[in-house]
This record gives sequence, C-alpha cells and structure tokens, in this order.
Amino acid sequence: MKLRIRDNSVRLRLARGEVNTLRDDGAVVDRTQFPGVTEFRYVIESSPAIVTPGASFSGNVITVHLPETVVLTWADTEQVSIAGEQILDDGEILTILVEKDFTCLAPRAGEDESDMYPHPQADTNAGDV
Repeated sequence: MKLRIRDNSVRLRLARGEVNTLRDDGAVVDRTQFPGVTEFRYVIESSPAIVTPGASFSGNVITVHLPETVVLTWADTEQVSIAGEQILDDGEILTILVEKDFTCLAPRAGEDESDMYPHPQADTNAGDV
C-alpha cells in the first residue's frame, strides 16, 4: 500500500492483493518503522456501519474508514477509486482518495509491479507503427 499526504489530502494506492484483503477481511494495515522502535501505521478499514469515507489519526496511526458496500463494488469492478471529503473541526476539508495501483507505463528499475493492476493506457499505442 502506498500513502501520499499533501496538505489536507490523504491518498492510498492498493495493489490487487491488498484490494482483495480489504474486500475479504475488512482491513489492510501497513507500517513504516523509524529509529527508536517507533512506527507509523496506516490502515484502511471497511465496515457496514460506515456511511461515508472518513479518516482519523491517533497514536501514530492514520485510519481511513470506508463503507463496506462501496468497497465490495469497487473491489469487483473496473472502478478505479473511492473518494470522499470530511469536514474538520476548524471547517477545513480533508480529501480522501483510495485507488487501485496501476503498473507504470515506463518500467522502473527495482520496482516489483507483479501485483499491480494493468495500466489502462498500456495498450493505447500497441497498434501504432
């Protein structure tokens, strides 16, 4: 799972196996370790009790909460992303985006893309000479 945070936006990209785990088990967890035995975790949870996408941050853990019905549809269709907005305490908006992760159009050394979704533009120029 890849995490990108910028200003008031959180974007997570999931490989095929992670999408399947979220659909089947209701959660995907990843972590980044730092010196001093400190770790930062990021979690996506699916629940029938959730109505709209949302997020929380507590104890070095970002958790993105998604409606189970939305996750089930997303996981088993060509739908690329789940998007949502959450109003913060100060009135600002937190933008949430969860996406299926595609292979890169140009290969990159050291990248294992075996579990990524095929890029929709990968065959665009296949018939050109």
